[in-house]
Amino acid sequence: APFPITRTSLKRKMWRDLTGQTFFKQRFGDLVRRLKDRAPGQPVLPILVEEVRRKRRWLLGGLIITLIGGAFGVWWAWPVFWVLPQATWFPVITRLRNIAEHACIARGEPDPLRHARTTRAGWVARAVLAPYWVNYHCEHHMFMHLPCYNLPRAHRLLAQKGVLDAMLHEPGGYRVVLARATSRPETPAATAAAV
Repeated sequence: APFPITRTSLKRKMWRDLTGQTFFKQRFGDLVRRLKDRAPGQPVLPILVEEVRRKRRWLLGGLIITLIGGAFGVWWAWPVFWVLPQATWFPVITRLRNIAEHACIARGEPDPLRHARTTRAGWVARAVLAPYWVNYHCEHHMFMHLPCYNLPRAHRLLAQKGVLDAMLHEPGGYRVVLARATSRPETPAATAAAV
């Protein structure tokens, strides 16, 4: 998406993420489109059967977990601990992480050190937003086969070699990157529409 965007735009996107709209669109949008686009008189059942076939692993996994959980009185474990976070928390975190990693980066940049951003992450950001050292995203792009636990070491080695200054790197953390990504001024019409 074109960045920077307005803060209002990011809030709208995050609201769609938190309310499950993004999940529904990604998970079932194709089904809804196929149902809308079907020819008059075309039966619905084959479309639904095809959708179940396409999502069989997800549905089967959920059914197995629900049946096993039901034997222990926790039939609700899969929808509560898997589907609900996948429909709400996961899209928000993924969006914020993608913004930090790839937003406000010049398109067509010839320097591979500036294709992705490394963002400093404190312990809270690491726990909530950037587990498995995903904040070392430029290093990940440079050394794709490097195990995640070695990314901090790669970062330190690059810093020792003086490469860090040439890299796209945000020492201010996620808050600074998000402020830059949402720095487009609000238009009066957009502000009025948001209210």
